[in-house]
Amino acid sequence: MSITPERKQELIQEFGSKPGDTGSPEVQIAILTERIKNLTEHMKEHKKDTHSRRGLLILVGQRRRMLDYVKRKEVARYENLIGRLGIRR
Repeated sequence: MSITPERKQELIQEFGSKPGDTGSPEVQIAILTERIKNLTEHMKEHKKDTHSRRGLLILVGQRRRMLDYVKRKEVARYENLIGRLGIRR
């Protein structure tokens, strides 16, 4: 259910603007997206796990707010990011 440290480092290298860049919105959104994918797979198997469902909804809300922030600041960055992550909006 959680993201492995190796996968997290891969996402930081792929979406970061410089080495060790963990604070940029692109990296944070990419990490949230990975966690959401993992929780979604968990929810397919464990349909009645309401605590995990609540956590999933919280993560989706966080990602949505971050995406709205990026869209407000720079639309081209936003469109590039959702294209790379495969998020629909």
